[in-house]
Amino acid sequence: MEQNSIKKRVVGVDIGNAVTTYAIVDVRGNVIAHDHFLTTDYPNINKYVEKLAESILTMAEAQGGYETIRSVGISCPSATYASGCIENAANLPWKGVVPLGAMLRDQLGMAVALGNDAHNTALGEKMYGCAHGMKNFIVLNIGIGLGSCFFSEGHEHSGAHGYAGEIGHTCIEENGRPCPCGLKGCLEAYVAAAGIVQTARELMQQTDTPSRMRNIETLNPKIITELCDEGDTLAIEVYRLTGNYFGRGLATYASIVNPEAIIITGGVSHAGHWLLDPTCESFECHVFRNMSGKVRIMLSDLDDAERDVLGASALAWTVPEYSLFK
Repeated sequence: MEQNSIKKRVVGVDIGNAVTTYAIVDVRGNVIAHDHFLTTDYPNINKYVEKLAESILTMAEAQGGYETIRSVGISCPSATYASGCIENAANLPWKGVVPLGAMLRDQLGMAVALGNDAHNTALGEKMYGCAHGMKNFIVLNIGIGLGSCFFSEGHEHSGAHGYAGEIGHTCIEENGRPCPCGLKGCLEAYVAAAGIVQTARELMQQTDTPSRMRNIETLNPKIITELCDEGDTLAIEVYRLTGNYFGRGLATYASIVNPEAIIITGGVSHAGHWLLDPTCESFECHVFRNMSGKVRIMLSDLDDAERDVLGASALAWTVPEYSLFK
């Protein structure tokens, strides 16, 4: 009797606003191979899907053959697992509702699962990172945008339509800064990368305090962090204000969800204690009193790129196996 072997590899894909990273991952979470290309090079979604499918096939053939791959998991901003679509992404080149899961499945002829990037980041943290062994926790990914996901009693909470956890698009400042989502005063507009830079520029306009930031034409959170390390008082004030907003937002989130920990990931998290210290201080000032001192706020210790493809690969294992070539 012929016995079919169980496929022990999947592909994890992380679609970022600038870069798409893809990797072959085995059942133990080992990254066998990985590569990337620029998301921004493919403003046409059909051309993008062709490029992604070609890249996955090329890598699979170089690493033991296409037939060794069980399924594909994709992590993407504004995506929902329920529909398999990217829906009205604020920071991606493709607008409206994009059925990316079905489009890639048609190209590859195998099972494809598409999920929200923040939700997949949380899966990566649960399986391989700080949240391992936890049942109730929040994971936030803070970079160009602010995404989040929370687990309750060991299960991801997605909500009725897959949008649960959108703390970045809750109002922190009445009639405040415009947000790419179309609303005003969103938390994301104050604590994600562009918001941090805007805070820096506002501070430079409002004060004569000397700062090396004044001599830098293109600011970003990484540069501001480096200036903090050098003792630049205005740069430090940027993160103090950012942390105040962030802590308030997290306190509201935690008061509703009651997590054991909040794990912060993404590029802005590399500001380290410059962001974390004022965030924790603000959090303790605003969180429900019975939770004060009981919620750990921590920075992820996983590599950003690896965590995201591992989270996407974890999603790939959840979809029923399917192949046109069985």
